[in-house]
Amino acid sequence: MSSAKRKRSDEDVDTAGAAASAASEQPLKVPMVKEGSVADSKEIINIVSNEDEEDDGAGGEGEVLDTIDKTSLSHNCPYLDTVNRHALDFDFEKLCSVNMSNLNVYACLVTGKYFQGRGPGTHAYTHSLMTDNHVFLNLSTLKFYCLPDNYEIIDSSLDDIRYYLKPHFGKEQIELVQNGTVRSRALDGRTYLPGIVGLNNIKANDYVNVVVQILCRVTPFRNFFLVEDNYKHIKDPLVTTFGELMRKICNPRNFKSHVSPHEFLQAVTTASKRRFKLITQSDPFEFLSWLLNALHLKLKQKGKRSIVHSSFKGMLNISKRKLPPTEKEKDMIDFDLDDPEYSETTSPSPFLILPLDVPPPPLFSDELEHNIIPQVPLFELLNKFDGVTEKVCVGLDGYELRLHVHEFFLAVSVTISTRFFTLPAHVGDLQFRTTEFNVS
Repeated sequence: MSSAKRKRSDEDVDTAGAAASAASEQPLKVPMVKEGSVADSKEIINIVSNEDEEDDGAGGEGEVLDTIDKTSLSHNCPYLDTVNRHALDFDFEKLCSVNMSNLNVYACLVTGKYFQGRGPGTHAYTHSLMTDNHVFLNLSTLKFYCLPDNYEIIDSSLDDIRYYLKPHFGKEQIELVQNGTVRSRALDGRTYLPGIVGLNNIKANDYVNVVVQILCRVTPFRNFFLVEDNYKHIKDPLVTTFGELMRKICNPRNFKSHVSPHEFLQAVTTASKRRFKLITQSDPFEFLSWLLNALHLKLKQKGKRSIVHSSFKGMLNISKRKLPPTEKEKDMIDFDLDDPEYSETTSPSPFLILPLDVPPPPLFSDELEHNIIPQVPLFELLNKFDGVTEKVCVGLDGYELRLHVHEFFLAVSVTISTRFFTLPAHVGDLQFRTTEFNVS
């Protein structure tokens, strides 16, 4: 009898276990509730609450806690003290240092290196795990993230880094740059004037640096590129990188007292089809002419003048008349001074660049066997454009040309650099123009 009872009890346990497992596999059936049924609604609440308690181990409440933790960490990231501003340099191309991709690039704010991606398995994620660096900046969206936890960092102490990467200017900032009276201080303690900073010579790009520095001192031209909204609709790399370089030169909150034109040089090499390269010296006058024409073609719109023509284009009055015959020729030919052929005709001619007449170098060399560069006052060279002096040219066809430019106002101080020297000047109502001379 005892053995038979034991078998029955074992069979009952097996049956109960099978029924319990089958019930657990079936979906939970929630009874239908009619409106106003308070008892049934309490029953549903109890069922749902019991179900939530059973699912706690599966992460239902844990996910909510993770969201709360990430929200609190976004405003209280524990790794902000690891940011190294001295290592940051946003002047170079925004390319991943591993696969050289320009898509979804992040900057490590500890080492200053660029990496792609943010999710698990990406280069930025791997760098964070291997080097224990956690603070990253998306170079496109300007948002900060903590890796590998992958939450956004929201902290006002990082605003200076965002402004250093992408400076922007309002009317007040532009006036401060234009006045040039407020000095700024870099991280290394050096002071500088916004708009007057050094440009790095990467290889042989000093001819580009000279032109950029000169154009940065032309007020309407510079102010146009300081406001990004003026040309944000143009997606050409030459325009965007040139505007970015102008804003970095005039940035009053730079981390360094110098700027590298690397991105602009890459755009110039591509746009000029490798005519101007950073590893080869070129003529700065040729580069200036090419750059002004390239920017004009990309910025011009129908019915409007581009900022290049508005700032640099002027009108030159050219007076032309036929020369009367000499004393010896008078006896050989008949002529009449009242003939319209000998009357003077004046025609305007547009210009972007006017040359200055530099005296030739001396014939003999000095004690060091070098030709001494003539020391000529700048204003003496500019007398040809004082509105009074006329430049007379006699052509082979017997016609005399007289060039006359309206009175101008010198608007910039210049430091001679390399062999060529260009000078932006203001020509009365003609606004800004550029003149050029050779000091070799």
